[in-house]
Amino acid sequence: MSKTMKNDKQALVPRLRFPEFRDAGQWQENQLADIATLHKGKGISKADIKVTGSQPCVRYGELYTVYGDVISEVVSKTDVPPDDLFMSREGDVIIPSSGETKIDIATAACVLRENIALGGDLNVIRSEQNGVFLSYYLNGSLKHEIAKVAQGNTVVHLYKSNLEALKLAIPKVQEQQKIADCLSSLDALISAQADKIDTLKTHKKGLMQQLFPREGETVPRLRFPEFRDAGEWRKCKLEELAKRGSGHTPNKKHPSYYNGGIKWVSLADSDKLDNGYIFKTKHEISEAGLRNSSAVLHSPGTVILSRDAGVGKSGVLYSSMAVSQHFIAWSCEKSKLSNWFLYYFLQKMKPTFESIAVGNTIKTIGLTYFKEMIIFVPAVAEQQKIADCLTFLDALIAAHTEKLDALKELKKGLMQKLFPCPEAT
Repeated sequence: MSKTMKNDKQALVPRLRFPEFRDAGQWQENQLADIATLHKGKGISKADIKVTGSQPCVRYGELYTVYGDVISEVVSKTDVPPDDLFMSREGDVIIPSSGETKIDIATAACVLRENIALGGDLNVIRSEQNGVFLSYYLNGSLKHEIAKVAQGNTVVHLYKSNLEALKLAIPKVQEQQKIADCLSSLDALISAQADKIDTLKTHKKGLMQQLFPREGETVPRLRFPEFRDAGEWRKCKLEELAKRGSGHTPNKKHPSYYNGGIKWVSLADSDKLDNGYIFKTKHEISEAGLRNSSAVLHSPGTVILSRDAGVGKSGVLYSSMAVSQHFIAWSCEKSKLSNWFLYYFLQKMKPTFESIAVGNTIKTIGLTYFKEMIIFVPAVAEQQKIADCLTFLDALIAAHTEKLDALKELKKGLMQKLFPCPEAT
């Protein structure tokens, strides 16, 4: 057998196959037009979407909020008469006909319900094949192939003719069903895990509202048993409990001021904030950069807050780090204030920080606000108890998030192996 023939044969068979199909032969190569008819949805503008509408509908926007590769519940409704709509059949696969980027437009979902109105900004693939199987296939190994045939730059279009010429290989319907069931089960696990994380986050948010006093009050609504008779929390300036510091950006015209091994928190690290400890930074500065600027080295445990560009985001330094001038840094006096209590207090205050920031291009909070900032605190033992409770919840959320990421990676790996390599089909 020639190398070319061998490659062609391998190309029409996935790398991973269920035992009962390992001797079932190659998948059948087709163009999408050979196995499906393509349609375009009809009508439904933003103005047609009504909360009080009676007709379930899907526009391209729903495809970017769907979790997984199927639509089983429809969040939008319209009051447009049914005769003016294109109604789904169970198993229809939908792909946007226009969008912002080529890779985003290559987003498919199988509609698991009939009589759902499909908007005019959708391509509809109607086939006797398994629709769930097709949606996974299109979202997996064929996604980049679809993106290649999309047209346009500012507004990207995906025409019926582009999709009809798409090459793919199809197995027997029984194998399609097996693959669809496998990936659907995995999506159900992913969805359940995401719901669990959302529940924990909602619980944490509610708990924080209860564990800190409300505005105008001096005791929280919820208190640990050993502190219920401890009296009111004490009102004082944050400046009385923690030493406030800031930072600076070394002159970027001097390369020697950078990449010197000193972690330096800047706006580039915005994605690392609001996650407790900050372990790493995108940029580092040098001893020379530290000496020749107003930047200072803050000790481990220092609590920092962004006062502009990502205003209100906070974190705790895991090791000694410098920060840019965009941050306020507090070193807490341990006998008066727990650094983690302060971190969670700042987290609770985040909506307030966002609301008081001013500016057009970049919103910021002036230094005067933080100089006069008031905080209510209980005894350090109660502070630590509150901090420990919320830290435990954060650790639980992080553990479940890692599990969710692992499930997503598992799905990604499976989809790469359960479908043939697109270059050969």
